[in-house]
Amino acid sequence: MPTLNKQWRLWLTDAMLIFIMAVLAGCGLIYEYLLSHYAGRVLGAVEHAIYTTIGLMIVFMGIGSFAARKIADEFTGFAWLEVLLGIVGATSVLFIAMLIGFTFTLPQILSHTFALPADVIPSGGIMQFLYQAARFTPYIAAAILGFMIGIEIPLIARVREKVYQKHLTHNAGTIYGADYIGAGVGAAVWILWMMSLEINQAAVYTGTLNLVAGVLILVLFWSRIRWRKCLLLMQLLSLFLIVMLALNGNRWMQTFTDMLYMDKVVYQQQTEYQQIVISERNLGPSRQSVLNLYLNGRLQFSSADEKIYHEMLVHPVMAASARQDKILVIGGGDGLAAREIFKWPVQQLDMIELDPQMIELFKQPEKYLPPKLAQQIIDLNQHSLVSDKLNVMIADAFNQVDLLLEENTTYDTIIVDLPDPNHPDLNKLYTTYFYQRLAQLLSADGAMVIQSTSPYHAKDAFISIAKTLRHAGLQNVEQYHQNVPSFGEWGWTIATKQGLPASVRIIDSEYPANLDWLTAPLLHASFVFPKNFYQRADQVKVNHLGSQTLFLYHDQAWRKQQGLLSVH
Repeated sequence: MPTLNKQWRLWLTDAMLIFIMAVLAGCGLIYEYLLSHYAGRVLGAVEHAIYTTIGLMIVFMGIGSFAARKIADEFTGFAWLEVLLGIVGATSVLFIAMLIGFTFTLPQILSHTFALPADVIPSGGIMQFLYQAARFTPYIAAAILGFMIGIEIPLIARVREKVYQKHLTHNAGTIYGADYIGAGVGAAVWILWMMSLEINQAAVYTGTLNLVAGVLILVLFWSRIRWRKCLLLMQLLSLFLIVMLALNGNRWMQTFTDMLYMDKVVYQQQTEYQQIVISERNLGPSRQSVLNLYLNGRLQFSSADEKIYHEMLVHPVMAASARQDKILVIGGGDGLAAREIFKWPVQQLDMIELDPQMIELFKQPEKYLPPKLAQQIIDLNQHSLVSDKLNVMIADAFNQVDLLLEENTTYDTIIVDLPDPNHPDLNKLYTTYFYQRLAQLLSADGAMVIQSTSPYHAKDAFISIAKTLRHAGLQNVEQYHQNVPSFGEWGWTIATKQGLPASVRIIDSEYPANLDWLTAPLLHASFVFPKNFYQRADQVKVNHLGSQTLFLYHDQAWRKQQGLLSVH
C-alpha cells in the first residue's frame, strides 16, 4: 500500500508538471503575439515589426535553452524563473509604451520649459537618438522574454528526471508534446478572446499564469527549493504588482498612448480587427475642436479637412456614372463617404465593412463618446449610417464580393475606400483578382474609384494600382490627385468599363449644390500630373494575388519616409 501511494503521488506530480508545461507554452506564444502586435502598432511597419519580434523571440529561446545548463539547481531555478517571467511579461508592454511615449513628449516638454517659439521643437541629435532607441524596446523585450522562455523546457525536463530519480527515455517527447499542445491552446485563446482585450489587460492575465505556475512549483517542491522564503516574499510582491496593473494598468496605458498622438485621445478601442483611436484638438472656446480617427496608429481622417478627401473620392465617380441608383462602398465605416453619396438621388447604398465596432461607433457615437463629441461625429456624417437606403454587410470584402456575384448583383457605381495596403490582408483587396470581380459587379455604363494612397510619398504604389486595374480588364483607367493637408498630396484611380473615360464624362456634369470644396475646374485640373510623373511607369509591376507587390511598394515608401531605409 505505501508503494501504491508513492506511485500515485508521483503520477500526480508528473501530471501537474506536464500541465504546467502546457500552460507555460501557451503563455510563451501569447507573449510573442502581444509583443509583435504592439510593435506593429507603434512602429508602423506592421509586417516587419511582427516578423522581427517573433524571429527574435525564437532565436533567443534557442539561446536560453543553451544557457539553462548553467543553472545548477533546476528546482530553484525553475521556481524563480516563473516569478521573473510573470513580472517581465505583465509589465513589458506598459514599459515599452512609457518609453516610446516619453520620447514623443520630451521635445514638447523642453520647448515649454525653455519658452521656445511655438514652431521650434527640439529634434535631431540626442532627441533623434532617444526616439530611435525607444523604437527598439519591443525587440529588446522580445529578446529578454524569449531567452527566459527558452530556459523553461530544459529545466522542466531535468525536474522530471529528478522526480523519477532516473533517466526518462521519452522525457523530451512528453515535454515537447505538452509544449506544442499548450502553444496551440494559447493561439486559440489569443484569437478567440485576447485579441479583443486591451493589450495591457492581456499581458496581465498572461503574466498571472506564470506567477501561478511559480506558486505551484514552490508548493510541489518546497523542500527542494533554496531561498524559498525569499521566493515566497517575491511572489507576494509580484501579486501586489499584478493587482495594481489589473486595477490601474489600462489607465496608465491610456496615458502613455496619449503621448503618441499630438492631441488628446478621447476614445480608444482594441477590436478583433484593429485598434481604433479618436483624438481631439481643442482650438478654444469659440471654435469647434478637430477630431482625428486613427486605425492601428495611422490617420484615417481629420475633421479639419476630411471633406476635401471625401468629395474628391465620391463626386467624380458619381458624376462619371450613367446612373446613381445603386451604389457599392467597400470600407467607409465612418459614414463620411456615405454622407457625400446621399447628396445624389441614390435609391440603395450597399456597404461592406469588416469591423462592426466601426459601424457602431459612428452610427451611435453617444454610446461611446461624451455628448459634445458625439454630436460632432453626428454633424460630420449627418446620420448617414442610419439611413433607410443603407444596407451594411459586416464581412470581409474579398469573400463578400463573390457572394454578390452569385446573386447576380450589379451596381451603377463602386467606391473602394480602404486603408492603404500596409498589410498582406489588405494587399489582396488591391489585386487583379479582386478588381476583376468588382468589374463583374459594375454595370456596363458605370464607374469605379479606388483610394490609391499618395502619388508623392508612395509613387510606385500609386502607379501600380492603375496598372493593376488595367490588367484586370477595365478599359479606361485614369488617376487624379489633390492636396489634403492632413495627408499631403493624395490620389485616386477612376475607371470605366467601356465608352468614354471618366475625365471626359464629367466635363458637362452637374454636381450637388451643397459641396464645400470641389468645383468643376478644380476637378479637371486634378487629372493633370507633373512632367515625367509616369516616366518610369513601365518598370512598375502589376499586383497579382499572392505577389504582395503593392504591399512591398507601399512598405518601402513608408520606411523611406520614416528614415528606416536609405533613399537611392
